[in-house]
Amino acid sequence: MGSFINQPEFGTEVGVVTPSDTIDATTYINRSALYCGVGGDVKVIIQDVGPVNGGYPTAADAVVFKNVPAGGFLPVIVDYVLATGTTATDILTIK
Repeated sequence: MGSFINQPEFGTEVGVVTPSDTIDATTYINRSALYCGVGGDVKVIIQDVGPVNGGYPTAADAVVFKNVPAGGFLPVIVDYVLATGTTATDILTIK
């Protein structure tokens, strides 16, 4: 989703997020925007942040968006949503 070549300006795929403190291929949400059904804090690792050369980012690379409102969208593209530090629920990915 976004202003990229051959990419629509609106979401065309939705998925459910299960926040996890595991940072690997199994929890990677592949450059998604987020929607929060129930508001709260959301701790994320922004797209392409962290170690290079095939490594994974760490929790030290994460940022917390405070007080995301219920029914709110995060205006960033993320790769991971961490469990520790996330209080919002009913989080969806939008691509």
